Amino acid sequence: MSPLSAPSDPSPGGTAAQRRTAGARHPLARFLLRRVAVALLLGLGITLVTFVLTNLVPGDPVTANLGQRALSDPAIVAQFRAEHGLDKPLPQQYLTYLGGLLRGDLGMSQQSHRPVLTDLAELVPSTIELAGAAITVSLVAGVAFGLVAALRRDRLPDHLLRLVALVGISVPTFWLALLAFYLFFFRLRIAPGSGRIAPDMSAPPQVTGLFTVDSALAGQWDVFASAVGHLMTPALVLAAYTIGLLMRFTRSAVLEVLGQDHVRAARAKGLPGRTVLTRYVLRSALVPIITVAGLAFGSLLSGTVLVESVFARPGIGQYAYKSATTLDLPAVMGVGLVVGAVYVLINLVVDVLYGVIDPRVRLS
Repeated sequence: MSPLSAPSDPSPGGTAAQRRTAGARHPLARFLLRRVAVALLLGLGITLVTFVLTNLVPGDPVTANLGQRALSDPAIVAQFRAEHGLDKPLPQQYLTYLGGLLRGDLGMSQQSHRPVLTDLAELVPSTIELAGAAITVSLVAGVAFGLVAALRRDRLPDHLLRLVALVGISVPTFWLALLAFYLFFFRLRIAPGSGRIAPDMSAPPQVTGLFTVDSALAGQWDVFASAVGHLMTPALVLAAYTIGLLMRFTRSAVLEVLGQDHVRAARAKGLPGRTVLTRYVLRSALVPIITVAGLAFGSLLSGTVLVESVFARPGIGQYAYKSATTLDLPAVMGVGLVVGAVYVLINLVVDVLYGVIDPRVRLS
C-alpha cells in the first residue's frame, strides 16, 4: 500500500466523515428521530409530574368517597385503602401505576366504579370532536382575517377586524356560551339544543367515537346533519377566543415578513402577487402561526369544561371536574395524562411541520 493512501477504517460504520455525510443526506429523518425521543422522555416526565401533583392535593380520598358511617369503621377504611393501593408508600404506588400504564391499565374510577380507560374512551372523542371543530374554524377564520388585516394595514378592514379580535379575546367564554344558547336556541330557534345529537336519534355505530365521522361512515346522513348542527354553536363559541388570538398573531407575523428583503426581491422580479403571497409571505409566516395554533388546540382540549356544561355535552371537562370534587385520584391522573399526552403529540406535530416548512430547522 502506498504511504500516501488513506488507511481503511476497520469499524463497521465507516469513518466519521462518512457517517456525517450519510447523516447529512437524511436531515429530516434524524430530526424526526430526535423529536420522537424527546416526546417519549416528556411522556415519562408527565406521568411522574401528574402522579406527584395529584397526591399533593389537600384532602383524603377515603373521606371524600366513604360515608360517615363507613368512616367510623376501621375495617372498611383499611379495606378501601388496600383496594386502591393507598396503604403503600408513594414511590411504590408510582411504580405500580407505571406498570399498569404499560399494560394499558389506568386504574378504577372511584366515582363510576369502572376502569378509567373505559370512561376516557367514551368521553375523549366528544371533547376531541368539539376542540377539533373549534380549532379548524379558528385556523381558517383567524389566518384569513389576519392576512386581510395585514394587507389592508391601517385601513377600514384592518380596524374592523382588530375590533372583532379584541371582542373575541375579551369576552368570557362561559358568558358567550350562555348568550349563544339563549339567543340561538331559546329565542330564535335556529340552532339545536343540548347534547351531541337529537334526543330521538340513536348514536351511530362506534368506529372512532366521533359522531360526525361515524355517522358519515355508516351512511346515516340524518344523524350526521344532527351531529353537525349540535356541534356548530359550541364550536363557534369555543373558537371565539382562538380566532382573535390567531388573527392578531397572523397580522403581526405577516407584517413582519412583508418588510423582509426576500419579499422585496420577489416583487422586484415581477412575480405575480399571489405567488409572492403564498410562496414567500405565508410560508415564512407559518412557523410562528403553527406554534400558536398548536398551543391553542391544547388549550381548547383542556378548557372545554364550561362549554360542555352549558351545552350538556359529555366530555373530559365534566369528567375532570367531578373527579376533582370527589378526589377520584385515578380519574384525575387519567385526565392529566390524556391532556399531557395531547400537548406532547401536538408539540411533536408542530416540530415535524417546522422541519417540513423550514429546512433550516431540521439542519440545526
